[in-house]
Amino acid sequence: MLDIMQAISELSQVEVLVGVPEGEIRSNADGLSNAAIGYLLETGSPAMNLPARPHLALGVEEVQEDVAERLTKAVDAALSGNSKRMYLYLESAGMKATMSVKRVINSGDFTPLAPLTIKERKRRGRKSEKPLIDTAQYRNSHTYIIKKGDKEIKRA
Repeated sequence: MLDIMQAISELSQVEVLVGVPEGEIRSNADGLSNAAIGYLLETGSPAMNLPARPHLALGVEEVQEDVAERLTKAVDAALSGNSKRMYLYLESAGMKATMSVKRVINSGDFTPLAPLTIKERKRRGRKSEKPLIDTAQYRNSHTYIIKKGDKEIKRA
């Protein structure tokens, strides 16, 4: 009974976060983190003439049922007092959502890049004309984090 109460208590304090962790600075000199870039790409910026290219919310929504099933299994594991199994299901949910977001980015099904952006990419030796994929650094920065309170437990 004590194991069950501990596992339920622990589960109630745990979050699975999917996206780009703040603080991951890009290697170019623009000074923006991938998290800041992600916000701009997700929501758009009229001031920067940047259309919204939703990918994070869409990627998570596409696997919502599967992720919910895994989270339910995490709850079941907690109710049976199995903390280790609970974390395995939480990790599985985070990984599933992360991979879906990356799949949405790879699909390139967004407002096309402006001709000037394509020209600038080619000048820098880039081949991709897909929105959100230039160096792949941004796409690859997507991950999941499992947190308990303010403490990071797992980062994929």
